Amino acid sequence: MRFVFKTRYEQDLRLWRHFGDLKGYGLIAIVLVLFPAFADPYYVGEANMWLIYAIAGLGLMIAIGFTGMVSLGHSAFLGIGAYAHAYFMQIGVPFLISLPLGALLAGAMGVALGRPTLRMHGLYLAIATLAFALITQEVMSKWSSVTGGFDGLPVAAPKFLSIQPNEIYGGEWFAVGGWHVGWSELWNPSSLYFMCLAVLAFSALLAKNLLRSPTGRAFVAIRDSEISAQSMGINLAQYKTTAFGISAFITGLAGGLFAHQITHLAPDAFNIFISIELLLICVVGGIGTIQGAVLGAAFLVVLRSFIPIARDGITAGIGDVEMLSGIVRFVNAPGLEAGLFGLLLVLFIIFEPFGIYGRFLKIKTYFDLFPLYKKATFARQKSYVKTERLR
Repeated sequence: MRFVFKTRYEQDLRLWRHFGDLKGYGLIAIVLVLFPAFADPYYVGEANMWLIYAIAGLGLMIAIGFTGMVSLGHSAFLGIGAYAHAYFMQIGVPFLISLPLGALLAGAMGVALGRPTLRMHGLYLAIATLAFALITQEVMSKWSSVTGGFDGLPVAAPKFLSIQPNEIYGGEWFAVGGWHVGWSELWNPSSLYFMCLAVLAFSALLAKNLLRSPTGRAFVAIRDSEISAQSMGINLAQYKTTAFGISAFITGLAGGLFAHQITHLAPDAFNIFISIELLLICVVGGIGTIQGAVLGAAFLVVLRSFIPIARDGITAGIGDVEMLSGIVRFVNAPGLEAGLFGLLLVLFIIFEPFGIYGRFLKIKTYFDLFPLYKKATFARQKSYVKTERLR
C-alpha cells in the first residue's frame, strides 16, 4: 500500500496524488488514443456515445455531486447545446467556434435557471428543473424557424484543413507543389471519437482544477451544509448560480458532440428520459467523483446495448408457447428500459451508495490492507452535520 506523506500545502493542490496515478492515467490515455486503430467502426460509434454521455454526466456531477443540487433538467441543456451548435454551423460559423458558442448559450440558460431556484432544495428543485426541461422541449418543437420543429434540424459535417495529393483532391483547394490544400469534410466515427476524447479530457481537467480552487471548495461546503457554509461567509446565491452555469456549459459541450453523433436533431431526442439517464450515470458511477461520471457512462452504454440482445434472446427462447405469451409481451414492452433504469437507480442508492468507483476503492483497499482489513472501514455514516437538522 502506498502512503503519501504531505509536508507542503502545494501537495494538496497537485493534479496527481503521486507518480503512480500519473502512470495509471497515462496508460489509460494511450489505450484510448489507440482504440480506433484496432476496433470495428461499430464499437467506435459505441465509444463515441460513451464519451458523450461521460461529458454530460460530468456536467451534471458538478451540480448534483459537488454542489448537492438535484437536477432533472439537464436534457434541456444538452438540447440547447446541440441545437445552438447545429444552427450556428448552418449559418456558416466554423465548428471550433460554434461548439463552445453553443455551450456558452447553454451555460447562460443554466445561470438564468439557477437564479430563481436558489431557495429550492431536494425534491422541489428537481421539480423546477423538470419543468424547465419540459418547457425547453416544447420550445424546440414550436420554434420552427430555428429548430425545424418536428421535422428536425440536419447537422452539417464540419470542415477541417486537409492536405491531400493531386489524385484525390476536390472542393476549394489551392495547389502547393504536388499537393492540394483546403477545407474538406473529413468527418467519420474516428474523427468524432478523437474530438469527444479531447473534450472529455478538457472537461475532466476543468472539473479537477475547479475542485482544487476556492470556488470548488465552496461548492463542496454548500453540498455538505448550506447553513455552515453561509456562516463561514460563502455567498450561496453566487456560488450556486456559478455551479449551475458551469454544469450547463459542460453539458452543452456534450450536446454539440451529440448532434454530430445522431446527425439529425428532433425534439423527442431530448426528453425527460435523457435526464434520468444522466442521473443514473452519476449515482451508479459514484456521486461526487470525476471517475464516477466516466464509469457510470460506460455502464449505461453497455446496459443499453445489452437490453435489446437479452430481449431478442428471451423472445427466441420462449418461441410460440401460448402460455408464455404474457412474458413475451412484458419483455417487448416499450417502457421496459425506463423501468429497468429506475430499478437500478433505487438498488444502487440502497445497496451501493458510493457507486461503481466506490466499490473499486473498497476492493483496492481490501487488497492493500489484507489481512488487516476491517469490515467497518467503509461503514455508512450520516451524510449531514448537526447544523443541517435545524432545517
